[in-house]
Amino acid sequence: MRPLRSLRRKGSVGSVPQGQLYDSTFVTAADRAEIVSWLDTLWPLWEQRFSAHHPPPQGQAQRQLLRPVYWLGNWQFACLDYYRPPHGVLGRCVRAEPFPPVLARLVAQVEQRSRTLFDPEDVPRDWHLNTCLVNFYGSRLASGTGERRVDTARVGEHRDFEPGPVASISLGERALFQFVRSQRPGERDAVVSQTWLEDSSLQVFGGERWKKHHFHRVQRVEDKGFHRFALHVEGFETRRVNFTFRYVPAEHVIPFAQLPKDSQDDVRGYIAELARHSAFFAETIRGHPAD
Repeated sequence: MRPLRSLRRKGSVGSVPQGQLYDSTFVTAADRAEIVSWLDTLWPLWEQRFSAHHPPPQGQAQRQLLRPVYWLGNWQFACLDYYRPPHGVLGRCVRAEPFPPVLARLVAQVEQRSRTLFDPEDVPRDWHLNTCLVNFYGSRLASGTGERRVDTARVGEHRDFEPGPVASISLGERALFQFVRSQRPGERDAVVSQTWLEDSSLQVFGGERWKKHHFHRVQRVEDKGFHRFALHVEGFETRRVNFTFRYVPAEHVIPFAQLPKDSQDDVRGYIAELARHSAFFAETIRGHPAD
């Protein structure tokens, strides 16, 4: 079945509703090349959703995330259940590597534009985009099936709980980003706003309407063959990279050493894996070996 015509249209500046910003040509060619070069220094992780001290809820099984990830500023490990204020704020955000210079420059521009776009009550007093989730979208090699690949380039309905506006920069194949209704019974899947996120584009959204009253999702990522990234992810073909920038209050970002002991044990293996290629995490694990 072909998608609805409304789902085949490209997003445009004129169609972006209040509380959102979309710039299809935000990243210059020079900055894009610098980002792609920097990506080659990363070794993304395949995380498991749960762990020994944070096991699956009754009736659920352990599962691997759909895509490899990397975090900057602070790392929110899936097994620590991410950052979910007002109650899920402690022991969730582990201090991580700073932004590379090119992303720091772009984030400064995004923050300036965001403060102009949004009402003061929608921007916390100390708001700045100090955390970044790097998502790698593409296809994984299906185990035992030779060269057949399984497409995992999507994200289901969710909310971002970090306070203030959220920004994302996209590289690679374009993605269909949708906001869906969240309050009317039986209508959660009703699309209320959507944008095609193009290569080198910027998207920002904020305010109660888009942060609290709707879910958002990546419905699909196109596979036209125009964009492929040769990255350090075994058994995975990356065709889109997305950088999602959010704000976590400084007091909620802690070093690995300040995590509760059980949480340290649960993520130590990830830290050790990161330390193989990251001086920051090598120093982190060096000072806090396993007991």
